[in-house]
Amino acid sequence: MEHAAVRRDPALSAGALDLRVVAMLLAGFAAMALPVIWDWSRGARLRETQGHEPLILGISARLVWRRREALAALPASAARWPGLLLMAFALLVYFSGRWLGVFRLELIALMLVPMALLLYFKGAAALRLTWFPFFFLLFAIPLPFSLVLAVTGPLKAAVSYVAAHALSAVGYPVGLSGVVITVGQYQLLVNEACAGLQTMFTLEAMGLLYASLMNHSSVLRNTLLAIAVVPIAFCANVVRVMVLALVTFHFGDAAGQGFLHGFAGMVLFLVALVLVIMVDALLGRLLKGAGR
Repeated sequence: MEHAAVRRDPALSAGALDLRVVAMLLAGFAAMALPVIWDWSRGARLRETQGHEPLILGISARLVWRRREALAALPASAARWPGLLLMAFALLVYFSGRWLGVFRLELIALMLVPMALLLYFKGAAALRLTWFPFFFLLFAIPLPFSLVLAVTGPLKAAVSYVAAHALSAVGYPVGLSGVVITVGQYQLLVNEACAGLQTMFTLEAMGLLYASLMNHSSVLRNTLLAIAVVPIAFCANVVRVMVLALVTFHFGDAAGQGFLHGFAGMVLFLVALVLVIMVDALLGRLLKGAGR
């Protein structure tokens, strides 16, 4: 009895191969990422983290996902050596980071791997489409602790000075000694969370994300908006300290250090977002008037 030959659809075979390749790539990336996540979850890297890294990773992944159709429409890469070289470099950086115990090197390597894959399969055009999500990932790399200590001190002093003098100007009994603000019978210590470099870093990320989502055609407008985020972040920190001082003065120390202290953090980002929108609208009018 003869058996009929089973003909396989080449398209289905190619699809199955693609799924196997994707599964292998995901497994390889998981093998790299899981040890880093494990160290992170055990608290081994808490001093080096800023708390917003998962949010940055999620936003970047979402931004790449929004470009999935444009990426799929790109032709396959004609020259795959650049992707292979970038992948080799990423693996070198990763294993160096694991061996030396440098958390930032591990994170950089995990960011380079998807870039290398895009470059290998879709070429440089894919990186041009996704340059901002990968650039945005830089905000997930913790700042060097020595830099944070060096810059946070002057920042706290400046924020404390401006907040104290602003409250004094409207009639509140405020005194200032270094980064300690005396308001009435209460004293407030302006700490890193209220006016540190990491907070400024997070607000800068938020401003750049806003500029990207607005997708203005003017490069000058986007550049000026990104630069303006720095003083905006400083002003938002000043507002946060003033809110905490006012809450403490009117409702007591327990209110200032309790729920309303966390609420003041929400006020920080809300004020920063409102200021970014206002500055963006102003830039739009000025540049439109200048014909740019």
